[in-house]
Amino acid sequence: MAQATSTAPFAPFEWMIAWRYLRARRAEGGVSVMTWISLIGITLAVFALIATLSVRAGFRAEFVDTILGANAHVTVYQFGEVAANGQIDRNIADYQDLAARIAAVPGVTRAAPLVRQQVMANKGQSNAGVEVYGIALNDLKTIPRVAGSDQARGDIERFDQGIALGIGVANTLGVGVGDTIKLISPNGVKTAFGTSPRVNGYEVVYIFQAGRYDIDRTRAYLPLDQAQSFFNREGLATEIEVMVEDPEAVDKLSNQLLQAAGPASQIWTWRDASGSFLSALDIEDRVMFVIMSVLVLIAAMNIVSGLIMLVKNKGRDIGILRTMGLTEGSILRIFFICGAFTGLIGTALGVILGCLFALYVDQIFGFVNYLSGGSAWDASIRGIYFLPAKLQFADVMSAVGLSLGLSFIVTIFPARRAARMNPVEALRYE
Repeated sequence: MAQATSTAPFAPFEWMIAWRYLRARRAEGGVSVMTWISLIGITLAVFALIATLSVRAGFRAEFVDTILGANAHVTVYQFGEVAANGQIDRNIADYQDLAARIAAVPGVTRAAPLVRQQVMANKGQSNAGVEVYGIALNDLKTIPRVAGSDQARGDIERFDQGIALGIGVANTLGVGVGDTIKLISPNGVKTAFGTSPRVNGYEVVYIFQAGRYDIDRTRAYLPLDQAQSFFNREGLATEIEVMVEDPEAVDKLSNQLLQAAGPASQIWTWRDASGSFLSALDIEDRVMFVIMSVLVLIAAMNIVSGLIMLVKNKGRDIGILRTMGLTEGSILRIFFICGAFTGLIGTALGVILGCLFALYVDQIFGFVNYLSGGSAWDASIRGIYFLPAKLQFADVMSAVGLSLGLSFIVTIFPARRAARMNPVEALRYE
């Protein structure tokens, strides 16, 4: 046997031999079928992982954006006092001064007084329970998902002359811009015979789509002065709606907002309202990543099966190469290249498919929705109207790192077996 001499790692001849083994037909002792199975398995696993991560990121981003784009980042309430009738009076009398103090806090972009109350909306034989927000026009125009709605109808500049409805409320009532609806409040005019319901008519001047099913089907906006009159709160507000520059860091402003609002106030942030749901999303993200990682591992194990068969079929070649002077390291690298190359190509194809899915998810979802007759996505259950996807570099790199790491690791074991094969035993029966 020739004296084995060390060679430079991953020398050209090692790549050449590995490539010949990869493209060899089964009749020549190759395992091209197993190679294709491994390649397809890695491709599909990486594609599924990137698609899952992109949809997860898109769903969370869309959910948070609809919250921040249509709701207050922070709501300031009064603790209130117990009235003569035993009810707690939380109305804010000095709401203009309170809003000005809150707006002066660094990081606050807007502080708007609101009057909020639940009533019944009616048009003909149709009724809908709505939550009315009394707000000034200038403050309404700063709400991104309302004033900047892509599906909006009507003229928001005419807000002082009527009422603005979510598109779900408008569809429930069967009304459009220019129609008149009635608002019915059980807490109306107080008379000697008790409190009679109050009924007022308002022209629909603006219809918006905030992007959240639960908001669009329950929300309506009235001019602040008209809401105060309708709900018997002349000169009063029920809360202060606060918007901040960095909603993700809203907790850092809590103490400053409380100091500005005074000792009789309390605050409620968007994280307080949706924190449990976001925590559930984070837990689901981790679980889904683990599950999809297992799929990548299973796909990578196919590489082991293919390499074991390749080593077994190439036992005679290994013996000859060793007698020609190749070291154990060279044999190990040859078979490592065979497995790693499969993982590398499969990962690359999976990344391409996953990125294409994330970029064209709207078209893909539209086609699936068409095939299912429009029932593939129920906004009343999922809260948003479409399947979002957000392609993030970190998610792609985590999928690539996981796939290549597992592919390289599992390849080492059959490659070491080939490298340690005794050339005498390999050639004994040849």
